[in-house]
Amino acid sequence: MPPSLTTLTDDALLALDTLAGRAAGLVNPSIRLGVTGLSRAGKTVFISSLVHNLLNGGRLPLLEAVRSGRVSKIRLEPQPDDAVPRFQYEDHIRALVADRLWPDSTRAISQLRITLDYESASGWNRMFSPGRLSIDIVDYPGEWLLDLPLLGQDFRTFSENTVALAGSGIRAELARDWLALSATVDPAAAAEEATARSLAESFTAYLKACKSDERSLSTLPPGRFLMPGDLEGSPALTFAPLPGLPEGKPARGSLHAMMERRYEAYKTHVVRPFFREHFARLDRQIVLIDALQAINRGAEAVHDLERALGDVLDCFRAGTNGFLSSLVTRRIDRIVIAATKADHLHHESHPRLEAVTRRLVERAIERIGMSGAGIEVMALASVRATREATVKHDGENLPVIVGTPMAGETIDGETFDGERKTAIFPGDLPKNPDSLFQELESHSEGDPPLLNFVRFRPPHIEETGGGLKLSVPHIRLDRALQYLIGDRLA
Repeated sequence: MPPSLTTLTDDALLALDTLAGRAAGLVNPSIRLGVTGLSRAGKTVFISSLVHNLLNGGRLPLLEAVRSGRVSKIRLEPQPDDAVPRFQYEDHIRALVADRLWPDSTRAISQLRITLDYESASGWNRMFSPGRLSIDIVDYPGEWLLDLPLLGQDFRTFSENTVALAGSGIRAELARDWLALSATVDPAAAAEEATARSLAESFTAYLKACKSDERSLSTLPPGRFLMPGDLEGSPALTFAPLPGLPEGKPARGSLHAMMERRYEAYKTHVVRPFFREHFARLDRQIVLIDALQAINRGAEAVHDLERALGDVLDCFRAGTNGFLSSLVTRRIDRIVIAATKADHLHHESHPRLEAVTRRLVERAIERIGMSGAGIEVMALASVRATREATVKHDGENLPVIVGTPMAGETIDGETFDGERKTAIFPGDLPKNPDSLFQELESHSEGDPPLLNFVRFRPPHIEETGGGLKLSVPHIRLDRALQYLIGDRLA
């Protein structure tokens, strides 16, 4: 984490918290797993499927401790942080399995603890380890993560960066009304609440337009403008960047001074507590991204996803600690960047989706100048909503996926009712990811999308003879788990 994002007070509080956590971990070993993602990547679905598969004996052949039979018991337990809302696993899994509905997306932070009893593979470890590991899953919106770089920016820098980005590419059209309104305002004029409110509302409308399905842009701070919760209408959320700020300190009572004060309040009362109380306490992290949606929206959405990934990776305290430093400092030593919805492609394209995601991550890493150590990239589907088949087309076998489109989805002019299954050919990703980026650059606004994506309903889960529903099907969930926690079950 860049030093500018923490104060001496933050560092002291974090050191005390880490020391206390290490002491408690000697008796009750635990690992804090952060789960976040950029818009519509499926964080809630990932956690629900992960827990359901662990609790119900799901197929997890790549999770070595489970495959070898060393895990004897898995159970949900009360979470350790009483002030943090519980992740409502039971409600979400009921929506998935019983109602075949995708659960609501993450709107705030939540937590869940799942504990595994296991036998270590090492005789030495069996002598000193209690053979128990609690996984504290911390679910939080990706928009909150993208706010962390604001801690290192003053209001002038934030305004310059945001206005410059808003004037580029397709954002210029989406930001036209907000930028036009901003141009009519004199930052040195007397502060008026009505002016601040109209600017904040216009700026928020711009951010919402960027996030819409039609655009699928990813870099959208400040994140609470899109999910204000109980802060809606508060001064901490009633500000906006100002273009063309004059040099020097703003005059007292000016609009510039008001906006600067509220921006600093946003950092103090919203961003910094999230960093100190939640983010800085994580041990491992998975970041879910919807790369397929970005690809379908074109080059600008892909570039924006790449920019957001760079901002995300720049926030993590990635790396390993020595024994002594680990007593007072936490570092996220393993990060998974996962492209979700792999079930929307035939399995032949899964390695290609992974290659595209890896190239995105590499480009982001190059941009921010960090090391890629401790970062794993994969393509997965937390819940597999489709199956694969082959159909004859023009005398050739064509690989397709079969599923139940969501009600209202349209394919070749036909609108589906959410009950009838269909087979579609989603298209192929190129073998060389760089050729995809080149193709996206030459793709025009009116051209058909490169891939054919349809939103599918969750699958129908069969029941056993005793009425017990089988575990939720997935793609590579076990691979993600092995990388994130496998070493702690060794």
